[in-house]
Amino acid sequence: MMSLRGAIARLWDIDESAPMLQSDGQWLPWGYVKSLSERIDTELTIAGCAAGGRVAVVLANRTESVAALIAIIRGSRTLVTLSPLQPPHRLAADLEATAVDYVLAGEEDWCSTEFAAAVSKLGATGWSVDGDAVTMAAQGARRHAASAESAESGDDLGEVVIEMLTSGSTGPPKRIPLSRAQLEASLCAALQHNNRSDGSAQAPFAGSAAILTWPLVHISGMWGLLQALVSARRLVLFKRFNLADWHAAVKNHRPGLVGLPPAAIQVVLDSGIPPDDLASIRAINCGASPIEPTLVDAFRERFGIPILVVYGATEFSGAVAGWTLNDFRERWLEKKGSVGRAFPGVRLRVVDAAGELPPAGETGLLQVASPQSGAPSDEWITTSDLAHIDEDGFLYIDGRADGVIIRGGFKISPDTVVRSLRSHPAVSDAAVAGLPDDRLGQIPVGAVELRARTSVAAEELREFCRKTLTPYEVPARVYIVDELPRGASMKIDHRRLVAMLTDLTSGSDES
Repeated sequence: MMSLRGAIARLWDIDESAPMLQSDGQWLPWGYVKSLSERIDTELTIAGCAAGGRVAVVLANRTESVAALIAIIRGSRTLVTLSPLQPPHRLAADLEATAVDYVLAGEEDWCSTEFAAAVSKLGATGWSVDGDAVTMAAQGARRHAASAESAESGDDLGEVVIEMLTSGSTGPPKRIPLSRAQLEASLCAALQHNNRSDGSAQAPFAGSAAILTWPLVHISGMWGLLQALVSARRLVLFKRFNLADWHAAVKNHRPGLVGLPPAAIQVVLDSGIPPDDLASIRAINCGASPIEPTLVDAFRERFGIPILVVYGATEFSGAVAGWTLNDFRERWLEKKGSVGRAFPGVRLRVVDAAGELPPAGETGLLQVASPQSGAPSDEWITTSDLAHIDEDGFLYIDGRADGVIIRGGFKISPDTVVRSLRSHPAVSDAAVAGLPDDRLGQIPVGAVELRARTSVAAEELREFCRKTLTPYEVPARVYIVDELPRGASMKIDHRRLVAMLTDLTSGSDES
């Protein structure tokens, strides 16, 4: 099996002048990233963070995050991810909930009084990492995270490498501990699935560059970064997807395989990019949220590029099923809508409400058995996805069993949005549901009842939500209604809510 730490250690033998990472249009040599990683490692070691130490990192898409990840993995520590997409008060609360002893963040994060207060409350040691500077920003008590013996051994496949934040299902976000064994199993399965090598036989940082547009705090972004590091591929890192910059990167670097979410695929399709500019791309990997087969067909017709859909989750440290190029060429026309077949070493099945196996092709709750889950390989993990599997092993996702909204690959708990709307002084009650969206897959839409003798504009409610929600959680629309649809028990009738919001949205689109 591939060794994650061994692959990172192999980077230290590479010529330091080799271009390694492009950020903001500027190429940085491996020596720059290596030196920054070593400075981070030195600071952590001096502060007492040995093997097994948990380090919280505000993981923005920037060079400093890449260097921090390398230092943490190389030192057998645990990376605890913090999302920079959160409003300051939520980022501070999230940090406090981690109970870490060590924190790495950018200067602008430390300028937040709420963030600094959370670090102080933890009694943690923290550093501001900006450019090539690693500056102590908070002095905590010196701690020993692990014994010298465990620091030297580092052979435990069960060690937690990353604690990845995910929405998961309804309710507050949770952190998923991803072990070294899980990550290595995921990387190996993906390589076998696509009949690719781990890059060890190729000259490091010499081939085509990997283009990464996903946020590193999303499992797709993290997985893309790890894959680039393991295969020693040059990396073009975007802070966020931008059509003009992405187009230029593809023309310049001529990649054979790229990854894009459905929303970005739609943007590329709607653009005036000449097909010849994307001629190097053999296929596009697409995951994180559903994509309509009509979009796949339209993109292929315009650019001649297949879109290989994959299915996965943070809990499985990445993808567990997907299309191969051969499958797409041979089976797409008859299997449209599928997310492909199980990766090597992965078993899939669906069960009904009683836990029994229904006939092939019938919908049930999807279960996964794989080393990527961190559980024994014969243990079935139940997901929140409704699915069916046909007689040829092709998996189809039929919806969610937990009501979670997936907007452009990001999971949104309706309850979180409802709580934000209800906290407005003019709102008596609120309800939120996900409606279909051609670009993002789903969008959250809300309806509210107002308190007596109050008034507020719908757009004002959306702006109010921005103070407490991440940008992708803010409802795309809010409607003020006389009465929310309720059943006999006075609970919100979800089916009637969706129908009402669909009608309201249709009416507003026509007006």
